Amino acid sequence: MAKFSFEHAFELDTLKRLVAQHQDRFRHQSLVDLSYRGEPLAVTAIELGQQDKPCPTVLFVGGVHGVERIGAQVVLAFLSSLLNRLPWDTHLQALLKEIRLAFVPVVNPLGFLRGSRGNGNNVDLMRNAPIEASGKVTFMLGGQRLSPKLPWYRGSGEMEAETSALIQYVKGLQLESTSLLCLDAHSGFGLNDHIWFPYAHSDKPFEGMGYIYHLKRLFEAAYPHHGHYRLGPQSHFYRTHGDIWDYLVVNNTGTAPFIPLTLEMGSWAWLRKNPRQVLSFSGYFNPQKPHRHHRILRRHFILMQFLMDSAYGRVLEQVSPAQLGLLTHDAHRYWVK
Repeated sequence: MAKFSFEHAFELDTLKRLVAQHQDRFRHQSLVDLSYRGEPLAVTAIELGQQDKPCPTVLFVGGVHGVERIGAQVVLAFLSSLLNRLPWDTHLQALLKEIRLAFVPVVNPLGFLRGSRGNGNNVDLMRNAPIEASGKVTFMLGGQRLSPKLPWYRGSGEMEAETSALIQYVKGLQLESTSLLCLDAHSGFGLNDHIWFPYAHSDKPFEGMGYIYHLKRLFEAAYPHHGHYRLGPQSHFYRTHGDIWDYLVVNNTGTAPFIPLTLEMGSWAWLRKNPRQVLSFSGYFNPQKPHRHHRILRRHFILMQFLMDSAYGRVLEQVSPAQLGLLTHDAHRYWVK
C-alpha cells in the first residue's frame, strides 16, 4: 500500500499487521474482496473464542464511514489489547471458551484510502440498507438519492458490496448465537458520547428496549464513574433512511436477543478544545492532539469489556419473560414516556 498516504492507510496497515502477528490465535476471513487503483482490498472479519456450539456473541464494528477513522482505531486498539493479553490472562482464556468475539474493524476500506465518508461509489453505507424511514427525515442528513456528489448519498437502490457483506455476516452470527450484542463505533455528533439503539428510521419503540435498559442499569451500578454516555433511540436525535442495524432488526427471524448499539463519539468536544481542527476535514471527526487521541483510544475500553463480561455472564439469556416484561415497561417510562 506504499502508493497511498500513511494517514489514510494506517488502519488498514494496522489490521494487516495484527493478522500477520496473531493469526494463530484467531480465525479471520474476507467478507468481500475489493480493489482500489489496482491494489487488492478486503473487508476483514476476525473471530476469537467458542466456535463449536451456539453461544453468546459480541461483535465490534468500525470504519463504516471512511473519514471517521477514530472508530476503527478504537476497535483495533481493543482487539490488539485482547490479543496481547491472551497468552497470560487466565480470565480472558476462560471467557473465550464460553463466548465468541467478532470484529469487523474497517467496513469501508476504500473510504479510508480515499479520505471520504462514502465508499468507492460515494455511497454512505449507513444510508444504504433497503429500509425506508416512516415520516420525514432530516433533509440530506437522513439520506438522499439526488447525487453521489452530495453527502449522505444512499445509492441508486441496490445494496453496496460492503453493506451486503456486513449484513450477511451478522445474519450468520445470529444463527450461531444465543445472544448477539453489537457495538458499531462512529464519531462526529455533538459534545457528548452517545450510545444509540434502534430505531433510526422510526420513532416506534424498539422491541429489545427492555434488554438495553437492563444493560444500562448493570453498567451504571458496576461503573458509576463511567456514566458519561447519552443512551437513547437514534430517532430521538435524527431520523434516517437505510440504517443497517434497523434493517437487521426488522428482518430478524430468530428468537435469541439481538441488541445493536451505535457508539457515536462526540467530536464537537474535540473541536471546541482545539478549534484549529476545523481547518482539516478529518478534524471534524477525529481528535488531532496526541494526548487527546490516546485518551479516546482507551476511553471506551470499560464499555467494551462490560459487553464481553455481560455475554460471559449470559446476562441477556438469564432474563425471564416476566422480567423482560417489567424491564420493557420501565424502559418505556424512561425513553418513551
